[in-house]
Amino acid sequence: MTTTAIINLDLPGPIISRHVYGHFAEHLGRCVYGGFWVGEDAKVPNVRGIRADVVEALRALRIPNLRWPGGCFADTYHWRDGVGPREHRPRMVNSHWGDVVEDNSFGTHEFLDLCELLGAQPYVSGNVGSGSVREMAEWVEYLTRAGDSPMAALRRAHGRDKPWRVPFWGIGNEAWGCGGNMRAEHYASLARHYSTFVRDQGDNKVYRIAVGPSDGDYAWTETMMRSFDDLAADPVAPAAPFQALSLHYYTMTGSWSDKGAATRFTEDEWYVALSRASLMEEYLTRHSTVMDRYDPHRKVGLVVDEWGTWWNVEPGTNPGFLYQQNTLRDALVAAVHFDAFHRHADRVVMANIAQTINVLQAVLLTDPDSGALVRTPTYHVFEMSTGHHDAASLDVHLRDVPTVESDGRELGLVSVTASTKDDGALVSLANLDIGSPAEVVLDLRGRTAQCRGARILTAPTPASHNTPHSPSAVAPAGFDGVREHPRGLLVELPPHSYLTAELQLT
Repeated sequence: MTTTAIINLDLPGPIISRHVYGHFAEHLGRCVYGGFWVGEDAKVPNVRGIRADVVEALRALRIPNLRWPGGCFADTYHWRDGVGPREHRPRMVNSHWGDVVEDNSFGTHEFLDLCELLGAQPYVSGNVGSGSVREMAEWVEYLTRAGDSPMAALRRAHGRDKPWRVPFWGIGNEAWGCGGNMRAEHYASLARHYSTFVRDQGDNKVYRIAVGPSDGDYAWTETMMRSFDDLAADPVAPAAPFQALSLHYYTMTGSWSDKGAATRFTEDEWYVALSRASLMEEYLTRHSTVMDRYDPHRKVGLVVDEWGTWWNVEPGTNPGFLYQQNTLRDALVAAVHFDAFHRHADRVVMANIAQTINVLQAVLLTDPDSGALVRTPTYHVFEMSTGHHDAASLDVHLRDVPTVESDGRELGLVSVTASTKDDGALVSLANLDIGSPAEVVLDLRGRTAQCRGARILTAPTPASHNTPHSPSAVAPAGFDGVREHPRGLLVELPPHSYLTAELQLT
């Protein structure tokens, strides 16, 4: 069967925000300590305690934003514990993740230093669960206020004269769960209350992100949207008091008690994982439909600030550290998510993979013994997709897509999205079939196009993954299987593969 992808090159749609390629760093396992942060006295090359090779690898992804300090950790984190001289910072117990002692050596200044090194915009998650309105308001002032004020003076006393730009602020995290086990109505009132005191300071304009639903909890979305003033009355008036809702969804093949293995899986589990990853499309569609009832002008954004695969931890590792390997299957899960974000570019304004280093679907792994840095297959999907950043989405209409029944749903085995910027276009194609190639005709309309080059990500087996001893077992390579066709281009995709093709438009 030949699949046809009809792409109208002359009809650009909503802009795909670069922020849907965002990242997430929680004080969890070896994400911060041993991942980003090694300390100034470490043997690993570092810049003021931050791993230099991590910064280099993430800058190659053009990382647009970084969410911190959690996650569940955020609602136990008190920011004053992480400022000032490190030797005077109090210690605490990280009760959510491994019951280990947190020494607060990586705090506000270290995080903002990291963001500046990365060229990424900070996304700070504030503490609603165990904090106070005053604590959050003072943190905003500490970070972003110039001139003379108590918190600006405290920041200067800690060595930073100039305020930082902090454009994104989370009003708590998972209020329906680890952030307080709240009912939607109660949290909706708290979100309005806290958001009121997350104030713009000078020219720092804050985009406030309230806790939205998990998975398919449409009732939570309904309650949060009802808490707004009349959004339909004025198509240009800003949404107040917060500007977006979050959405969390994780892909696993089993249950919360047994999520499935990262590298040892059957063909059936391959398809179950991709079928469940494709649920993101359904969740975005249905949550957007609820939001449209109250916000037809789409002034309120949807921020998918936790997504990714969640497998059982690797044998022999701390179960509270959530360390897992990352295979070609994870890479295709990422591709499925990005395609969904592209198709919903008019509502999805940001997304954050969980998490950047050594935790869950990480893009980087660091080896505690050798100190080696490993780029995972998921990393390469991010890197291959940088051409979509801030490009205009293009509608893609698929015909004759092969399917398979999995997990009670019909899973399409070919996924295609496209975007355009200047006189170029980028087309992403994924073949989710574990064992069969796919032939795809790109029916290009509205403008003529030539393929400037293509790259492919695949490997001999679906469970292939990268390690310190084999760091390039799964890595992108040049691809010559894109050929001219009377209707545009013909692409021959190997099994279990992801491909990007750059087009020159005339």
